[in-house]
Amino acid sequence: MMSEETVVKKDIPKEAENLDVKTNKKNKKKWHIEDPDVKITFKRILAYFIIYSFLGFIVETIFGMLTKGVIESRRSCFYGPFCCIYGIGAAIMIPGLQPFKKSNWALFFAGAVEGSVIEYVISWIGEVIFQIKWWDYSNMPFNINGRITLTFTVFWGLLALCLIRFINPYIETGINKLPKKWFNILTIGFTIFLLLDLLITALGLKVFYTRLIKEHNLEVKDSQILMVSDEVMDNKIIKAFSKTIFSNEKVLKTFPNIKYEDKNGNIVWIKDILTDIQPYYYKFSNKFRLK
Repeated sequence: MMSEETVVKKDIPKEAENLDVKTNKKNKKKWHIEDPDVKITFKRILAYFIIYSFLGFIVETIFGMLTKGVIESRRSCFYGPFCCIYGIGAAIMIPGLQPFKKSNWALFFAGAVEGSVIEYVISWIGEVIFQIKWWDYSNMPFNINGRITLTFTVFWGLLALCLIRFINPYIETGINKLPKKWFNILTIGFTIFLLLDLLITALGLKVFYTRLIKEHNLEVKDSQILMVSDEVMDNKIIKAFSKTIFSNEKVLKTFPNIKYEDKNGNIVWIKDILTDIQPYYYKFSNKFRLK
C-alpha cells in the first residue's frame, strides 16, 4: 500500500519538477557577472578599442607612479589619453574569447595565448616602425626577445578572466544605455580623432628623428626608414611644428622610452642624448615608490 506522501509526489507533473529545479539553479549566487547578450558589430569593436585604450592609459599611469615613482607619459600618440595595446587587446580578445566563455580554464589559456601574441606583435611594430620600445622584459625570466615573458602571459590569462567575467559586462551595460545616435557619434568621432593623432604622431617622429640625426651626426641603422626628405623639412608648416608639437621636449616627454639602433646594432636611448630634458612630468620622493 502506497503512503500519502508517495501519492502526492506521484501526482506532481514532471514539468513542474523541472521548472522548480531550473528556478533553484537560477537563484544560486554566481561568482561572476552575467554578460549581457549583445551582437558584436564592427562599431562595437571600435568602441571596445577606444574605451579600453583609455582605461589602459589610466592603469599604466598608476603603474608607472607606483613602480618608478614618476608621472610619465604612457600614451601611444601625441595627444589622446590612450594606451592602444589595451584597446587592441580588448578589441581582439572580447570577440575572440566568446567561444571559450563556458569554461574558466579555457578562458584563461585562450586569453594567455591571445594576449601574448598581441603583446609581441605590438612590441615588434613599435620597435621596427616607430623605433619606440614601449616595454622591455629582457631582465625578466622566461622572456622572448624582451617582448613577452611568462609572468605577463599568466597576467594576460587572468586579465581575460576578469575582462569577460567582471569588467566587460559593466562596459556592455553602459554602452547599451547610450542612445544609438550618441553611440554612433562618439564612436566615429573618437575613431577619427585617434586616426588623425596616429598620423600626426608618425609624421612627428620622422621629423624628430631627421632633425636629431642631422644635429648630432648620428650613425643610424636603416636611417632612410626614420628620416623624411629635405623638401618636407623645409616646409613652413613643418618648421613651425618642429618648434612646438614636434619639439624635442614634446617627443621625449610623450615617448620616454624612444630609442634607435646604431650601425653596429647597439641600442641607443634618446634620453641619453637629450640629457637636458627630463623624460617625465613629475617625480615623487622615494618613499612613494613601491620596491
